[in-house]
Amino acid sequence: MESAPDELHDSGHVAIAVGPFQIVPAKRLLTKDGVPIDIGGRALDLLIALVEQPGRVVPKRELLRRVWPDAVVEEGSLRFHMNGLRRALGDGEGGARYISTQVGVGYAFVAPVERRPPAVDTFLPAAAGKASRVNGLPPRMRLIGRDDDIHLIVDRLALPGLFSIVGAGGVGKTSLAVEAAYQLTGGNYERVHFVDLAQVEDPLLVPSALAGVVGIPVQAEDPVFVLLAHLQSRNVLFVIDNCEHLVEAVSSIVERIREGAPGTAVLATSREPLRARHEQVHWLDPLGFPAEIGDYSVDSLLAFPAVKLFVERASAGHASLMPTADEVRLIADMCRRLDGMALPIELAAGRVATHGIQATHTMLGKRFSLGWAGRRTALPRQQTLRAMLDWSYGLLSPIERLVFDRLAVFVGPFSQDAASQVVSDAQIDQMNAAAVLDQLAAKGLVALDHSEAIHSYRLLEMTRAYVKECLASRGQDEAHAVAFRHAAYYTELLGSLGSSPDEIFDNSTRLVSQLGNIRSALEWSFGPQGDPGLALPLAAASAPLFLHFSLLVECRTWCGRAVELLELGYFGTPAEMELQAALGLVLMFTRGNSGPAEAALLRAMDIAVALGDHWSQLRLLGRLQIFYERIGDFASSLAWAEQAMGVGDAIGEPEAISVAASLAGVSHHLLGNQALARSELEKSLKHSLPPRRSHTIHYGFDHRNRTCLALARTLWLLDFPDEARQWAIRVESEAATLDHPVTHCIALVWTLGIYIWLGDLERAEASLQTFSRIAEANMLAPYIAASLGMRGAIAIRAGQPDEAIGWLEESLARLHGMRYELLTTTFELALAEGLILSGRYNEADRLLDGTIDHCRMSGDAFALPELLRVKAGIFKARGDEERASLEAMLQESLALSRSQGARAWELRTTMDLARLSLEEGRPSVALDMLAPWRANAWADADSMDRRDLAQLWKDGQAAVQKQK
Repeated sequence: MESAPDELHDSGHVAIAVGPFQIVPAKRLLTKDGVPIDIGGRALDLLIALVEQPGRVVPKRELLRRVWPDAVVEEGSLRFHMNGLRRALGDGEGGARYISTQVGVGYAFVAPVERRPPAVDTFLPAAAGKASRVNGLPPRMRLIGRDDDIHLIVDRLALPGLFSIVGAGGVGKTSLAVEAAYQLTGGNYERVHFVDLAQVEDPLLVPSALAGVVGIPVQAEDPVFVLLAHLQSRNVLFVIDNCEHLVEAVSSIVERIREGAPGTAVLATSREPLRARHEQVHWLDPLGFPAEIGDYSVDSLLAFPAVKLFVERASAGHASLMPTADEVRLIADMCRRLDGMALPIELAAGRVATHGIQATHTMLGKRFSLGWAGRRTALPRQQTLRAMLDWSYGLLSPIERLVFDRLAVFVGPFSQDAASQVVSDAQIDQMNAAAVLDQLAAKGLVALDHSEAIHSYRLLEMTRAYVKECLASRGQDEAHAVAFRHAAYYTELLGSLGSSPDEIFDNSTRLVSQLGNIRSALEWSFGPQGDPGLALPLAAASAPLFLHFSLLVECRTWCGRAVELLELGYFGTPAEMELQAALGLVLMFTRGNSGPAEAALLRAMDIAVALGDHWSQLRLLGRLQIFYERIGDFASSLAWAEQAMGVGDAIGEPEAISVAASLAGVSHHLLGNQALARSELEKSLKHSLPPRRSHTIHYGFDHRNRTCLALARTLWLLDFPDEARQWAIRVESEAATLDHPVTHCIALVWTLGIYIWLGDLERAEASLQTFSRIAEANMLAPYIAASLGMRGAIAIRAGQPDEAIGWLEESLARLHGMRYELLTTTFELALAEGLILSGRYNEADRLLDGTIDHCRMSGDAFALPELLRVKAGIFKARGDEERASLEAMLQESLALSRSQGARAWELRTTMDLARLSLEEGRPSVALDMLAPWRANAWADADSMDRRDLAQLWKDGQAAVQKQK
């Protein structure tokens, strides 16, 4: 039976029942199974507005007027609070449906509604409703993300037993125990007694505290004896909260209770196990939070329990709060930094009500706010993080405090071995340090990181902020000594990565979690309070690790700072060689082919020669060959490649021979000798092993991948377009699997050229998107500039020169500024074609003259036949008076193509000559020129040039028929 809406405004005597929920509008109260639900005021207003008219679609404007009568708000606020209401009701969970949306119109309440008098205990506080069964149990709060924990506890205590909830301070142990107690009340236990031992300091007073909540006057010498006599025939549940500082006394007493009163159950909370007989321990983990914010959508982020808790608590303090997508990401980041710990999240969420999300996030980032206040009704030690940590710190022995303070030097996970060596000194040896570390972990002050087998300890960020202050209070000498041992430990650890590429790779992979500690050690070593004697070897030892994870900018920073300290006695040492080798590589790929990059590589090469280290020489010769190739000095590039062939022969191993042949093959390809290039490249592949990321990182880029790229380009120039495409697709895929940004970009920048040659612009567009994304994500400045030029080249090939000309001009200017000349000939050629398409012949002519002259002098000869052919197109566009120059230029292009073995360029030039013959009325001559190409095995290959050839052949045949 339904009542008129007016009945809802009766003075509290009408309630609305919807399944397990009861709504009392007059009292602004929502309960579930008799327990009040804490939801925001706006959400409750929305619920009341909807249930007043069940089944009717209430327009959005009507809801906005009803819920925000004195304010102008956007529909986004309505959606946000409606989502919160749905979460509170569990809409959609287990098939339950309460609220339906009519898109663009409004919302309707679709669940069955029944109006009736409110339940007797509806208006009583949560604990008072069960006054006959509980004693001192705090009010229950809505828990988020703890359903599995609740079910576990309720299931394990269905029969009397001893169950302990153990975890770090602030993780939510008390709230979980209280909720479990409420759910256990009225089952097998006739009463629940709650004991908060936070107010008890003397172990001898624990029995009296338990007896006190039961209401037993204790005058005997053994209060436990009296308590047991009272409990023997009863079924009761004791919730004993905050046992950590009295753990031995509690353990002894609960063992006696379980033996003497088997019907009595005990649910304890503590930061370490009681270690009592028959104790069941449940380690309470933090709430789930996203480890990587960028990998999730907004809805996915809001589904994490930690984020849910933050949003709910923040909304309770700021009813009109509606986080944007960016703000949700900030909230998720705060939850990540707060390690999913419930108390810090609630404190930070409370800050949002007055400061907003952005400001709270900023304050949390600048300095971990240990002093933020929480609920006034909370226990004093839970009102701020500092108070909570003061409580824990005060329970520690002096030696535990010393170890705890020194652990502040670690950033993120650390191993027991690391802690033992960094913490130990004359005051405490390594064995005792390890033992104390375990004690701190047992007390919940040091977290166990189960995600790793070795680096299994860590301090929560709030804990680390606290002990950093404690360590600083011990004086500068103490802090310096700990930081020195920390930096020395990681210098030694990095120095033992190994000597072979595979060893270094495997060991570096295992150190991914230690990047925070290594960065911290570097920052201290190079800082004003640091130690220069540690700084340089630490930077040299960490360079392979930064290269392993493609952290090129960081590697550049530390290596650059370290070479300034070479005068400390490191000139000519292997450490200097590694620093210079790494610095030259990262400068080349992040800032361009600068003088400092060249100087660093040459210096590293000199040291490798002086040390007689052939493998290091080969590695550096590869970097020097690509450096001089990139600056357009192809003769020097070949010279370095030939030197590498001598070193490879001296080493005599297949890998060395393969690397050297690859360098030579690439050089010959760019210099225009395609037959010799193919021979060397195939020799390299014959001796090479499948791509391995370990060797890719060791050399700085993947030589096999680069070999295949050069072979694909060479095959196209030799007029094998389908093979070239297949190699390009294959090598691009292999480069992606290596997960090495530099190698991937090298592959893409070369395959893009092949796709443009083939006229496969759809594939080129897709590769360009990947290329641009990787270049920008890794701050590879030369490739960022090159991506703009590639964009222009694709547009020119598509016949759209308008914007493309500007893109190419800007790209060329930036590339020249970084001395990255490897692509400038290709881009200048594309720019000239764009200028010709736009009718700007004189500009194109001047540009091509300069490019052709540069290619003749530098040895950048592979594109010279095509440059001559395009220049001939300018003569053709200008008119008949330059006919002789046109034919002469095409004949020069044809001769040069044949001398290089570049049949692809020869085909294009031949087609231009055939078009001239057609225009002159000599179609038979044109067909004679094209006939050998039509008979070629690749005549039907899928490429732009082959399509042009087929069309030109048809045009010639039609012209012959017309003459007949």
